[in-house]
Amino acid sequence: MPATYILFESASGFSLFEFTGLDEIGNSTAAVRKSVNEFERFGSVVKLVAFRPFESAASALSEINTVSEGQLSDDLKNFLTMSLPKVKAGKKPKFEMGVSESKLGSVIQEETGIPCFCRELSGELIRGVRVHFSKYVKQLEDKDLAQAQLGLAHSYSRAKVKFNVNRVDNMVIQAIGILDTLDKDINTFVMRVREWYSWHFPELVKVVNDNYQYAKCCLLIKDKSEISEQKHLEGLTEIVGSEETAKEIIEAGMMSMGQDISPIDLVNIEAFAKRVIGLVEYRHKLMSYLQDKMHGIAPNLSALIGEVVGARLISQAGSLTNLAKSPASTIQILGAEKALFRALKTKGNTPKYGLIFHSSFIGKAATKNKGRISRYVAGKCAMASRIDCFMDQRTMLFGEKMKEQVEQRLRFYEEGVEMKPNVDMMGEAMAAMQKEHGLDVEMKEEGAGDDGEGKKKKKKKKKKDKEAVGVDDDEMEDIDKLVTPKKKKKKSKKPADTPISNGGTELEEILTTPEVSAKKSKKKRKGEEESGMDKKKKKKRKVD
Repeated sequence: MPATYILFESASGFSLFEFTGLDEIGNSTAAVRKSVNEFERFGSVVKLVAFRPFESAASALSEINTVSEGQLSDDLKNFLTMSLPKVKAGKKPKFEMGVSESKLGSVIQEETGIPCFCRELSGELIRGVRVHFSKYVKQLEDKDLAQAQLGLAHSYSRAKVKFNVNRVDNMVIQAIGILDTLDKDINTFVMRVREWYSWHFPELVKVVNDNYQYAKCCLLIKDKSEISEQKHLEGLTEIVGSEETAKEIIEAGMMSMGQDISPIDLVNIEAFAKRVIGLVEYRHKLMSYLQDKMHGIAPNLSALIGEVVGARLISQAGSLTNLAKSPASTIQILGAEKALFRALKTKGNTPKYGLIFHSSFIGKAATKNKGRISRYVAGKCAMASRIDCFMDQRTMLFGEKMKEQVEQRLRFYEEGVEMKPNVDMMGEAMAAMQKEHGLDVEMKEEGAGDDGEGKKKKKKKKKKDKEAVGVDDDEMEDIDKLVTPKKKKKKSKKPADTPISNGGTELEEILTTPEVSAKKSKKKRKGEEESGMDKKKKKKRKVD
């Protein structure tokens, strides 16, 4: 049996162990798993051969990074060649080495020729080594090992997570969540303000419909008995935006049928109205923040369907990367999962759209075209999210061109206006981006450069066919007409007056293709069967 070695990468360094207990423990993973719990038994069969500590925390991070990426570093290569038994040239090694990852094992085997394996047995042995590692290396205490592991874990995580402040979609998810919550809360609070203040001034609800303006009017007017043009006209005009509406409010206040209100109640209404106004103003600030964030993270998606709908799609998908990985069919019904599963359960019609229904395109489309335009918008959203996710340069050009395409598609459905090809639109976006960022980007149509060559090849092939058969151009056209399959027509009862003109014996050979001969034989069999049936009928009649 070949000797078995185990490579173990720890936070403190590389170590090599030899597994010598096949007779005592056995080769089964269950037996190894039982022996892991007891160090006396495990230590007798798994022995430390070599240990190479890392020089510093930076070297530890670089070594672990190379190992995690499935690459072989120079330090690890030197450690293995120095620690493992030397193999003579032209001979097979009489040992094998267990590793934690198969990718790393294949790289070590390619570069050094050391046979590696990654099985369940090697995994159990590495687990046992990890449990008892501090007992093997006597100079290393448990406290020091834990500290090294913690420091390496932090530095490794920081290196792996490429943090870009401008592309954090988590902020967008949180912002759109707060925005939706604020909308619900503001509506609830304003309804409470309206009900509360309507006991005192009920006519104001009919004149002022906007929630924000209503709350501001409550703060300005306060007690309706003190309302006058001199005091309140200018302030009300500023809030409402119209002098006529301001005068209407003052007239309604003077003629109001509402009950009087105590100063304490008025103070509470004012305090609550201030809170509502504060929430509305904060919502406006949050909206501008969300728009700025969306222009930085997903500019093309924002340009296509708007910042709010784009943010809701990212939030529903979980991240911009998840949205980019989703197909157009998933994006189309994103947000309508309940309706989809209900339709599948009841075997009804599945939903045509989810969150993308809130985009302006679905509202503009006619009822019969809503499903079609939602499919088209979902496809464009998938493309825009992929561009935003995987493109290094920030640009809105592709989103703007896609928006034009959706508008063209709407006109095509309603008026039949011809659309611009997708290749041309994307070509324009590429050219504009090249001009804006100074990038060398090329777009080629599929098979654009091969058209000439393809036509030449076809012409050459036709010439060769003509030369092989020995037929003129006019005759060849006649043959093409006869040989090419045509749509089946209803058989005419009258026989054909003019027979097909023959083009010589060579022409007859060409026309007797397998397809034609098969049709003839089929007709012949049919005729024979019919004649046989007629003969049987005649015999029966004679017998009768």
